[in-house]
Amino acid sequence: YLLDKSDKYDSRDVERLQQDDKWVENYLIWRHDVVDDTLKMIDESFQWRKEYTVNDLSESVLPKWLFENGAIFLHGYDKEGYKLFWFRVKHHTKDPKQQLEKKKLVAFWLEHYSKRENGKPLTVVFDMSETGISNIDLDFVRFIVSCFTDYYPNFLTKIVIFEMPWIMNAAFKIVKGWLGPEAISMLKFTNKSDVQEYISGEYLPPHMGGTDSFKYSYPPLVDDDFQTPLCENGPITSEDEHESKEEIDADTKEAGELNEEQNLNQKKTNSIEQISKSEETDKTEVKPKNAKKALTTFKGPLLHISPADELYFGSKESGEKKCLIVLTNVTKNIVAFKVRTTAPEKYRVKPSNSSCEPGTSLDIIVSLHGGFAASLQDRFLIMAAEMEQSSGAGVPELTQFWKEVPRTKVMEHRLRCHVTESSKPSSLTLKENAFNNPAKTNEDLHLQLTRLLQINKRLQEQINRCLWFQQLSVVLSVLSVAVVAFCFYLTYTQNS
Repeated sequence: YLLDKSDKYDSRDVERLQQDDKWVENYLIWRHDVVDDTLKMIDESFQWRKEYTVNDLSESVLPKWLFENGAIFLHGYDKEGYKLFWFRVKHHTKDPKQQLEKKKLVAFWLEHYSKRENGKPLTVVFDMSETGISNIDLDFVRFIVSCFTDYYPNFLTKIVIFEMPWIMNAAFKIVKGWLGPEAISMLKFTNKSDVQEYISGEYLPPHMGGTDSFKYSYPPLVDDDFQTPLCENGPITSEDEHESKEEIDADTKEAGELNEEQNLNQKKTNSIEQISKSEETDKTEVKPKNAKKALTTFKGPLLHISPADELYFGSKESGEKKCLIVLTNVTKNIVAFKVRTTAPEKYRVKPSNSSCEPGTSLDIIVSLHGGFAASLQDRFLIMAAEMEQSSGAGVPELTQFWKEVPRTKVMEHRLRCHVTESSKPSSLTLKENAFNNPAKTNEDLHLQLTRLLQINKRLQEQINRCLWFQQLSVVLSVLSVAVVAFCFYLTYTQNS
């Protein structure tokens, strides 16, 4: 393909394909490990990516009115923790002159999210309330379908269609013809009474029966994960003080129990080792008693961030309420940073807005307020930018700095929340080497589940073939017995 069509591909896509194993694997999964079909899909998607200049799509190259329209945007999560990609169909009007630009807007959002979350799948929501014939645009719908079936592999979890008008039933029969059997199984037709089977009310607008007060506006570009800034950490409430005292006592008791246990059996370890760090920066700060040793580190141009992808909290039963984020400044200048979250009412982050000296590390403690539980939908955003040595690092200087720093000079890194059911192994029969492996992410589990389904499908096909051969053998055996019996009958009649 490269020899014949190298001029039809973007060299950046070719380079990524040669370096990004996960991307290749997603193509293979989407085409059921059939290499020829996978190559055809890569060829088609690469030609499309160059035709639409996907790698260069940005706010500056698309008309501003497209973003202001509010017909397409990312916002919220479904119950499985997948991002919601909204199509407010009532804001779309068929216009051949604007079709290409609207298609590029879809490509922009898909590429924007794909790069930001490293290919984590999406859930598409077609909000068809208050729509009519003027909003029906089958060519545009076909393009959206093609994006997920042909251009972005393994990128779709489900399509939630809300309140589809009866007048559009005929149109959607045509759409189903464009979808393969697997994609058809992803269609979920819903209304106000059952949409919350897939999306919780906190991410549904009132007209869909939810409580989400989100109102689309532009600018800035909708980045709904972190539209609500993290509240500055105020004084600890009496409730939290009581909790902190209990945690200190529990830490002391737990440490004694752990030492006794380690003396009895040095080989037993927890699923992830506990972190023990000195409290030089703030002696009054209580370290998370269940803080886990970071198994991975994100190596950014300004900061190394550990853990790289996920913060581990326990469920209400396991009681883990604190996590540790370690920032390491790898530059020769002071690096200012601030932390934002999608759920500021749940979390206290200390410090949430500060700076890190060159070559030093700094601990950020993320704690849950009493009564709250972490959710898979919760996210954290760490923003960082270099400061000049002459700049001060006090609160006024940092506030002014963040007002003036260009967005292009800000490093951003996102962390997801992972909820563990228990902080201890449920059985002593678990293999010890299992404790040394990092906990699996939603993507890993999704990948494994897909593989298991593929293997199951192949086994089912083999079983069906075996059953068919078995039935054929039985029929042939019966025929053989009948023929032999008939021959014996003829021989007997002739002799008699």
